Amino acid sequence: MNTFVIADPDKCIGCRTCEIACVVAHSEQNIFTQESNDIEFNPKLSVVKTLEVSAPIQCRQCEDAPCANVCPNGSIVNKDGVIYINKETCIGCKTCVIACPFGAIELVSEYKGGKVVNQENLKCIDNNKCYFKERMIANKCDLCIDSPDGPACVKACPTDAFKIVKGTDLDESIKNKRKQSAAFL
Repeated sequence: MNTFVIADPDKCIGCRTCEIACVVAHSEQNIFTQESNDIEFNPKLSVVKTLEVSAPIQCRQCEDAPCANVCPNGSIVNKDGVIYINKETCIGCKTCVIACPFGAIELVSEYKGGKVVNQENLKCIDNNKCYFKERMIANKCDLCIDSPDGPACVKACPTDAFKIVKGTDLDESIKNKRKQSAAFL
């Protein structure tokens, strides 16, 4: 079973510090020294807030990932227990967005070197002006796979709302619950 991160909605205050930490962890450039219009602000999780509750929505790193199963060109793979999106081969078809049972994938504009990448050969005309449409790619939590410190959201959360769940921990929890249930029978 793959490792994933969950958040306790009772502890989440909706501050969105996790989103900022995610953007910082995945940015090629220092976002604190850039002009606000130049920042690629595409966190790999999103905080949902209502009047009663707030909590981040993020990938559960499904073992038999529906998003990977439907990807038409194999851009979503299991890489060392992390369901990973290869941005270079993603075609932005939205199939993974539809397949995700948690709503943890979204399409975002692709950036390289701090600039938006335009989709080759996709011209649009608006008000008699021709322009190229932005290249869109799938975006979701990758557990900060390239960081030796682990997920940035977990470390940055001021209320310790996040918890890393490992497959072995989950197996142990299931065994304990089954033992408790058997004791009541």
